[in-house]
Amino acid sequence: MKTSKRAIPFFLISLIYFAFIALGMPDGIFGVAWPTMRKGFGVPIDAMGAVMITGTAGYLLSGFFSGRLISGISIGGLLTFSCGLTGMALIGDCLVPSWIWFVLIGFAQGFGGGGIDAGLNTYVAANLGNRQMHWMHACYGIGVTTGPFMMTAALQAFHDWRPGYLAVGALQLALALAFVFSIPSWKRFDGSNRKQGKKFTDYDTSLLETLSHAPVWMSMLLFVLYTGAEASLGFWAYSILTEARGVAPAIAGVIAGGYYAMFTLGRIFSGIYSKHITVNTIIISSLTLALTGSLLLWFNINPVISLAGMVLAGFAVAPVFPSLVSGTQARVGDRHAGNAIGMQMAAASIGSAVMPALMGILAGRTGVEGITGAMVVLFVAIILLYVFVARRGVKND
Repeated sequence: MKTSKRAIPFFLISLIYFAFIALGMPDGIFGVAWPTMRKGFGVPIDAMGAVMITGTAGYLLSGFFSGRLISGISIGGLLTFSCGLTGMALIGDCLVPSWIWFVLIGFAQGFGGGGIDAGLNTYVAANLGNRQMHWMHACYGIGVTTGPFMMTAALQAFHDWRPGYLAVGALQLALALAFVFSIPSWKRFDGSNRKQGKKFTDYDTSLLETLSHAPVWMSMLLFVLYTGAEASLGFWAYSILTEARGVAPAIAGVIAGGYYAMFTLGRIFSGIYSKHITVNTIIISSLTLALTGSLLLWFNINPVISLAGMVLAGFAVAPVFPSLVSGTQARVGDRHAGNAIGMQMAAASIGSAVMPALMGILAGRTGVEGITGAMVVLFVAIILLYVFVARRGVKND
């Protein structure tokens, strides 16, 4: 007689959600803090590329080996370690005497974030399904939405970015403490499901074999471009509004937070309708709407339409990332999916670091306004690549 799979306890799924809220908050505060931060450190506008590089290096390392980290210390242990490391890095950012130390600490923050991101994406895809995947990523949206509001409040009250970083770092450490007490529960839940049917995480496929599989590389490129677009629009929204279009800092901070608020709302809705619409339809329609929003922002016909474009883009891109993760098995096959998800998270970290940095170089040469046109080009490229991948019809091994 086949044993039914035990449902994950509510408090454990709640901790997954809290982990992704914690993952999003540092991403949300950096973009708003950057104009004040770079002036304080005395560095040019494109210097953020350096911290993106070190953060990506840490993210790549933990993301690439997330499967081994989970098997070695369990999901509960991984969350405890990653949130603790991220919290200490954020607090350390506030204590450094110079920009070079801030850049070096970025490695630790990236390592912590990568462990949470890749580990939980793999775990949820293998154990909990598409709906929970969307809602987990909606929690990232909650975190990344809260960040700009917290940083804007800190800047208004203290005229300094450090109180915002201290607050987020303290929250990360509090979450790490909460995750410590969950470790035995994760082990009991995993043990109760150990004898169930084979999942893609059970395949013992080598990393080298997966890297020789062409569909994996196409999926990784999709994640580089998509996360680059998502991160660039979110990171540079505040600077576009304040430095290129003369919007007051307090209002711009609210609008930047509004972009992420719509992003979060879109992921909540996608968790509801994802059972009734195919992954392909969700991705194509979402990217098309995001392109429309970026065009409205670029044209800048009037402030209201520009704001509508930013809001539309934030709402539209929301389902893309979790849908791409959920569709990994279909693109690369069962034998490679477990490895590929971690590799895609590593690729995503490259996109979210490199693309905003390239936008910063563009802004340094053409002005911040040039970023809006580059976003249009980027979304066109993503749509074309996804259509190519979808029509190629990659099948499971």
